[in-house]
Amino acid sequence: MSILFVNGSPNKNGNTAALAEVLLKGREYTTLNLTDYRIGSYGQKDPDDQLDDVIEKMKQADIIVIGSPLYWHNICGAVRNVLDRFYGLVQEGELSGRTLYFLFQGAAPEKWMLEAGDYTMKRFAGLYGMKYAGVATSSAEAEELGKGI
Repeated sequence: MSILFVNGSPNKNGNTAALAEVLLKGREYTTLNLTDYRIGSYGQKDPDDQLDDVIEKMKQADIIVIGSPLYWHNICGAVRNVLDRFYGLVQEGELSGRTLYFLFQGAAPEKWMLEAGDYTMKRFAGLYGMKYAGVATSSAEAEELGKGI
């Protein structure tokens, strides 16, 4: 089983990565830090864009864990940008057979913020054919969610 952790945080060893360690405790996984990739905004044409590399790594994984810090009441820009850019590049159902986990953490999130992020990831998973396994917003939730992997 191949596990890919897509880290949206600019802090490669920060709270988002720590939550992934709890979720994936005892399992081998690969980390893809979005800040290491040049990914333009939807509609931009950049010959050095590397989103195709990210998509290819996601296609190779059985389990995809997307981690995002909560910035400005929502999913961070790096992750949001990837979600936006999938449109038109990846066909509906193309990631069928994969399972998606979402890690979403912040200093003082309100319930509606967490619900909005969870809803977005549920819709993303469904559109591209992935089974959505759920969201963890704390170490306790990550530990519990990780039992299902």
